[in-house]
Amino acid sequence: MTISEEDLPQRPKKLLEPPVLDRLGVEELTLYIAELEAEIARVNEAISGKKAHAAAASLFFKPPAGA
Repeated sequence: MTISEEDLPQRPKKLLEPPVLDRLGVEELTLYIAELEAEIARVNEAISGKKAHAAAASLFFKPPAGA
């Protein structure tokens, strides 16, 4: 029995394709850092929202006391 590539577990796809840093100057690298920091802040906001949503859902679907 042979195993095809489709049967193998899929590797997670990279979300970001980092640039070649050797080609960027100091100013471009500084701007790149600012862009990354803005993206990190955006992702952290999304995480906070998802955690708040999960917390609200867990309160709503909490089993009754004594059950």
